[in-house]
This record gives sequence, structure tokens and C-alpha cells, in this order.
Amino acid sequence: MHLYLDFNASYLTALLMGLFSSLHCIGMCGSIIGTLTFSLSPELRNNNSRLFCTVLSYNVGRIISYAMAGAVVAVVVEFLSLPFSNGQAHRALQLISAVIMAGAGLYLAGWFPRFAYIEKLGIHLWKIAEPYGRKLIPVKSLKQALLFGMVWGWLPCGLIYTALALAATTGNILHSALTMFIFGLGTLPAVMGVGIITPLLTRLSRAQRFKSIVGVLFIIFALLAAFPSLNPMRVEHIMTY
Repeated sequence: MHLYLDFNASYLTALLMGLFSSLHCIGMCGSIIGTLTFSLSPELRNNNSRLFCTVLSYNVGRIISYAMAGAVVAVVVEFLSLPFSNGQAHRALQLISAVIMAGAGLYLAGWFPRFAYIEKLGIHLWKIAEPYGRKLIPVKSLKQALLFGMVWGWLPCGLIYTALALAATTGNILHSALTMFIFGLGTLPAVMGVGIITPLLTRLSRAQRFKSIVGVLFIIFALLAAFPSLNPMRVEHIMTY
């Protein structure tokens, strides 16, 4: 009898991508959190437990939007793949994902700044969503914080698009959404830690050696996406008895 473990390597890769995206997150999302926190009433800001719950609600909403985007991408990919065989479509997605991830790695390392232009892909969608977020400011309740976070999650970001490219290769709506959800969890420490670990992340973001290491890691992720059989994180057959 064979026992199989259905483990999708994209989950662990997405988590690591989220963690290593902190260099980018602290500049974009960190500043947003700082601005939103400052806009809260003094009573709420001075209540540590309420402030923590509010910031957490922002981020839960943001991660929910990432998961929604993952599901949408899976549906679009499924539709576009109809004229092709499953094998051909999936292989093409793997290669496209690898190229995007490699571009993100070069960008994080400071070797390919033009990768930032990929963020223009979401500008039109953001122009539609942004006014709804503006109506929720100033945030006065956890519900408003959650809704604002769900709007914030659609902010154009090249690294989110990189994670979406990875999610698109999972071949399943649930797996795609879960991949994006886990990516969001990976970004949580940096964004939630604004004001606590910001100085450390700022120093790291200015260290070229660290940036190069992160960039090379993303390129390794790209190679594993292009050649999944080489991925040590992919576990298929674990026991025979």
C-alpha cells in the first residue's frame, strides 16, 4: 500500500517569498500602516490592545484580498488554458512564473530596477478601488479596518504579482488562493512590526550584500519553478508498506 502526502511546494515557497519581500514591504506597506495609525483618534492610538487589533484587522483584510486575487487568477488561467492540453498549459505557466520570479530577484538585488514597471499592470484596478478605501478614513472600528485592508490589498505591487505568478502554476483555485494567503502571512511580521523592527529592516534594506542574497534566493525559486522535479520542498511519496 502506498501512502502519499499531497504537499504543494508553492506553499513554502510563497511563505519564504513573503518573508523576504520585507525589504519592499517596509517601504510601501510600512509607510501605509504608519500613516493609518497616525490618523486614528488619540484614544485608540493610546490603547495598545485596541491599536494592535486595528492594525491586525488592516492586515487580515489585506491578506484576504491576496487570497481572492489568487482565486481570480486561477479562474482566468483555467479559462485561457482551455484551447491547450493540461500539460502544455501548465508547462507554459511554470516558465512564465519562473521569468517573473527571476525578474523580481534581480529587482530586489538592485540589478534590474525596471522590473518596477510591472506594477503599472494594476494601476487601472487601483484607480477603481482606491476611492472606496478613502471613504473608510479615518478608521473608527475593526470592521472599517478590515474593509480598508481589503481595499489596500489591491495596491499595485510587483512582488504581489510575482506571488500571483507562482499561485497560477498550482492548477487549482483552492491551492492558488491558499498560496496567496500564505504569501500574505509571510509579509505579516514586517508590516505588523512597524516601529519595532523597522530600524533593523531599514539597515538590511540598505546593505547590498543582504539585497544580493535575497535576490539570488528569488532566482533560485525561479529555477525551482521552471524545473519542479529539482525542488527539494516537493514531497510526493513518503512511505510504502
